[in-house]
Amino acid sequence: MKIAQVACQLYTLREHCKTAADLAVTAKKLHAIGYQAVQISGVGPIPEAEIVSICTGEGLTICATHESGKTIVEEPQKVIDRLGKLGTIYTAYPYPHVPLTTVADVTALAGSLDHAGEILRKAGLVLTYHNHAMEFKKIGGKTILQHLYDLTNPANLQGEIDTYWVAAGGECPVEWIQLLHRRLPLLHLKDYGVGPENNHGAIMEIGNGNLNWPSIIAAAERSGTHWFIVEQDTCPGDPFDSVRQSFEFIKRTLAHT
Repeated sequence: MKIAQVACQLYTLREHCKTAADLAVTAKKLHAIGYQAVQISGVGPIPEAEIVSICTGEGLTICATHESGKTIVEEPQKVIDRLGKLGTIYTAYPYPHVPLTTVADVTALAGSLDHAGEILRKAGLVLTYHNHAMEFKKIGGKTILQHLYDLTNPANLQGEIDTYWVAAGGECPVEWIQLLHRRLPLLHLKDYGVGPENNHGAIMEIGNGNLNWPSIIAAAERSGTHWFIVEQDTCPGDPFDSVRQSFEFIKRTLAHT
């Protein structure tokens, strides 16, 4: 993993990305930390051209986005248009927009994702799936996430594995990375540790938790991951301090030139 492949997921800094002026300050701070790429999510209603101008001005590549799950499956052309304006080929289905309580529910969502992913693929784009812990519930003998990948064409639906949520779901991030060999262009880096309340897992800065990062990164490199995206849903203090800590650990310990 090269340091140029490390991105910051702007959802982490969502309270500082509500307006174009906010985003400009945020982009400048990320550039100062050393980030060279961002994923667009949690950003306010800022025109795409302005987002591109701000990011380009700070030397930040837009590596991917998160889009509304409902929009992805029901209006994929809107996603195609937005990604074209932002100049990126990757997006992720961020969270189930429909209940997933039966095999029939999961099968229906898989069909919708496969169809939308095919439309995006024919436009030169890539649809990925971002997991949380809920997808590790077993239905019909398999986890929801396994069903979704088994029921879709790898050409139409690829992965954006989230390391924290895999661990929170009781499974192994390295094993899931290996399972999605050549199907995992995006990886969300998020550490899993013990929070201030005893016996409760907590999202932590990379290196402050208990995940085996050398093994995770090595597995992702073998799987062909393109972007390694730092995300922290909640931070103990200033989120800029959290993304700085994560970046510095990655640069010092995990990245290579």
